[in-house]
Amino acid sequence: MNNKPVSPSTGSEPPSRDIKTIVNAGLKRRHAAERRFRWYGLIAISLGLAFVVLMFANIISKGYPAFWQTYIELPIVFDPAVIDPDGQHDPKALENADYAALVRTSLRQLFPQVEGRHNLRALYGLISSNAPFTLRAQILANPALIGTHQSVWVLASAPVDTFVKGNISRDLDEAHRPIKDQEITWIDQLTTDGRLKQRFNTILFNHGDSREPEQAGIRGALMGSLYTLLVTFLLSFPIGVATAVYLEEFAPKNPWTDLIEVNINNLAAVPSIVFGLLGLAVFINFFGLPRSAPLVGGLVLSLMTLPVIIIAGRAALTSVPPSIREAALGMGASKLQMVGHHVLPLAMPGMLTGSIIGMARALGESAPLLMIGMVAFIVDVPRSLFDPATVLPVQIYLWADLPERAFVERTSAAIMVLLGFMILMNGLAIILRKRFERRW
Repeated sequence: MNNKPVSPSTGSEPPSRDIKTIVNAGLKRRHAAERRFRWYGLIAISLGLAFVVLMFANIISKGYPAFWQTYIELPIVFDPAVIDPDGQHDPKALENADYAALVRTSLRQLFPQVEGRHNLRALYGLISSNAPFTLRAQILANPALIGTHQSVWVLASAPVDTFVKGNISRDLDEAHRPIKDQEITWIDQLTTDGRLKQRFNTILFNHGDSREPEQAGIRGALMGSLYTLLVTFLLSFPIGVATAVYLEEFAPKNPWTDLIEVNINNLAAVPSIVFGLLGLAVFINFFGLPRSAPLVGGLVLSLMTLPVIIIAGRAALTSVPPSIREAALGMGASKLQMVGHHVLPLAMPGMLTGSIIGMARALGESAPLLMIGMVAFIVDVPRSLFDPATVLPVQIYLWADLPERAFVERTSAAIMVLLGFMILMNGLAIILRKRFERRW
């Protein structure tokens, strides 16, 4: 009996080479589609990386000059008639002396040819308004300087600093730049005399916010972020871990727990500004907690971070093999002992990783904190959880809205610091996961 396939039209066997041709054509089409898909993926990845590199290059190119600040050397005569006319070295008299007069006298000695009220005002504008406070700090620290001649490096004004860094072109028309030709001549003379230098900008990390760009720093925002994240971690981590353990290990499976799980997953996707409105209504309006305080900011960010920590904690608990639980129960351990002594230690690295990622997200949030008043202009560095404060993302937002060119580089520098902290926190999460993870 002949079992070979028969062609429906001719009744003869189909040629095997026709089948091979059809199969090969199909393989070519599939291979071509795979190659196209691979190229699409490579193009998408390349575009993404190109945009990331472009963003970082733009931020760094604008921000790195902020880590350097221009200083001018002035020959200061600490005249006793101005500083301490009574000769008693009274701290109050030394503190209230007219140190600005010493700065003006020094500038007139350097540029004796400058005359006229308008020109002298422009000359004095080369120096930051912070210079008299620098002289006062030196005298209060060492009253023996009274009556001596000292060379003191004082802070240059923001237009001078911007010009020295090349962000203001001298080729522009004088009417279109904030620094005039006469001032450029004075700057060139100071540079030639070796009285103008750039130093590392310690003010950026040691001072709080200021209306003067050359005096503005991020220390207040850094301390505000530190206190806020401290409150967030102390509240969200233990509550999140406890909630994850209960839902995964102890909670009965019923409609109520299902409703709780659905709501936790939904809260993780709620816009952050909604948590800010909730914090404004509950913590400030109802409980009367102080506005702009790190305590309130930490409470708001805790609400936002809790769902992320709970979800990550449950995923970490689920990753522990059931055999660990069965072995502990088989050895006579109670369910609480099984969870506390065996399951939780093994799941803790994953929980820590999820918590750090949630904290990194909280570090970069500004919208909920704007709603509770942390957008206020704060000059003093906060010293407690109840002092008025701002955080680094809000500080970036405030500086980005200011028109001065010097604030542009400080905004980019603050973004670099914020990105550095976020990269550090994400790197710590990766290290913890690699260091403590178990492979089953």
